[in-house]
Amino acid sequence: MRLRALLETDALGLRLLGGEDELDRTVRGVMTTDLRDPSRYLSGGELVLTGLAWRREPDDSERFVQILAAAGVAGLAAGEAELGPVPEDLVLACARHRLPLFSVVEDVAFASVTEHVVRQVSGERAGDLAAVVERHRRLMTPGAAGGGPEVVLDLLGSDLDLAAWVLSPTGRPIAGPTGPAAAELPRPVRAQLAGEHLAARHAGRQGPHRLTAADGVTYSLFPIRGGTSGGTGAPHATPLADWLLAVAADAGDWPEERLDLLYGVTQLIAVERGRRDEAGTVRRQLAQEVLELVQAGAPSAEVAARLRVTAPVLLPGLGGAAPHWQVVVARMEGTPGGEGEVAQALLEEILVDPRSTGAGPADRIAVAHTGDEAVALLPLPAPADDGSDEAEGAEAGLHADALLAAVGEPLARGLADDARLTLGVSAPVHSAEALRGALEEARHARRVAAARPGRVSAAGHQELASHVLLLPFVPDDVRRAFTARLLDPLRAYDRRHRAELIPTLEAFLECDGSWTRCAARLHLHVNTLRYRVGRIEQLTGRDLSRLEDKLDFFLALRMS
Repeated sequence: MRLRALLETDALGLRLLGGEDELDRTVRGVMTTDLRDPSRYLSGGELVLTGLAWRREPDDSERFVQILAAAGVAGLAAGEAELGPVPEDLVLACARHRLPLFSVVEDVAFASVTEHVVRQVSGERAGDLAAVVERHRRLMTPGAAGGGPEVVLDLLGSDLDLAAWVLSPTGRPIAGPTGPAAAELPRPVRAQLAGEHLAARHAGRQGPHRLTAADGVTYSLFPIRGGTSGGTGAPHATPLADWLLAVAADAGDWPEERLDLLYGVTQLIAVERGRRDEAGTVRRQLAQEVLELVQAGAPSAEVAARLRVTAPVLLPGLGGAAPHWQVVVARMEGTPGGEGEVAQALLEEILVDPRSTGAGPADRIAVAHTGDEAVALLPLPAPADDGSDEAEGAEAGLHADALLAAVGEPLARGLADDARLTLGVSAPVHSAEALRGALEEARHARRVAAARPGRVSAAGHQELASHVLLLPFVPDDVRRAFTARLLDPLRAYDRRHRAELIPTLEAFLECDGSWTRCAARLHLHVNTLRYRVGRIEQLTGRDLSRLEDKLDFFLALRMS
């Protein structure tokens, strides 16, 4: 389609601000972004929609337009909903680079423009794409008459005999084929597909990505690209937050028309994702307001008033009961720019996954970001006084050891070599007064996680009252000297005589120094155990009947 056709579509209400001589340019796609440098997502011919959040000063317009012109985009459309009229410096920059510029009036959603462009561009393609374009409106229709992404996935199955699923970047199922014969992807397969998708994105490989999964089926993976949803504040400024379309077929020998079809489907689903993200805007704003109040040291009464507004949004049907709250802090390191937004996107994905958190549906997740960290505010139903399971669940809350159980490995595969994601989890608190302490507790726990190896790690509040809190901060040279002095003599003796003194020492300490229990665990006679312990004491000059020496051995084993 031509840019001129967009201007002539009254329903879109676009106003031309410059570039009248370039209106015969062909539009091949559409992209919504507020990134300062969206070049990696551009392939040429796009209509770029932006809410102008990237603009901090007039010189930013020249840099942004220069990037778009170099990428060969067809035109730029700037929204007026958030920041008002399009600034003059942007108009002048577009004129210098001969880039057509439109303004999108406040009452026209970016999703409406995107839907129109996708429909027109798709309608001009040939072959089997026409079947999806003909009925794609159902994908965008809210309520019972719609059906979300499942509708277009069912079309792929019925019209093209292609089984397809939409997955989150951690393998969480977003949508799949429906009907009695519809198959679900096993959880290990979803995790494998998500990991391969993120690894391919990290390596910069062009899609579709193909692999044979653990179930023996060959899948083709098509990225559903993000980008901030015009003015909504949805944090998708990272490939780590992209959804993926997994098709049970090998796209290696597909004709161009079939590939165009699948990429068109990803654009349709991207629009649907934008609409879902818009629903989270209120939750993000509420979380941001609470975070700013807590960090600014606002009076507890003011924080409590804001929590009373926030609680019913996150826990519908709460009634008059005050929930407990839990704080999760995430920090992303080693990514170029926007680390707070990247952490926000990943934390939302991690917490919305019921397999790893038990945190419930997506509408209970409220994540804000400040600086280079993201902060999630999780409501927990107030515990009952009857000792029921509900009471225990509310008190226990979210546990760090389960946080990354299902999502850590896929996320790690998508991180750059020097990038890390670390998370900390607070204990549940029941009042506004305690919320500031919960935030600090979660930050301390995150620092404990940061001291551990691995690209993705988490720590909980339970570890702040343990030696585990101290060990990560012991300097490496001190660790080595301490463990070598106590354990090297035992290791050397084990190598020469295969005496298993180190395993014996570990078992003896785990059994709290009980001779009978330790002997039973090791399947040894008590006299044999006494001989080994005596040898340990002789080699190290320590006495395992003394608490201080037991503690030294315990710490040395933990640090080794």
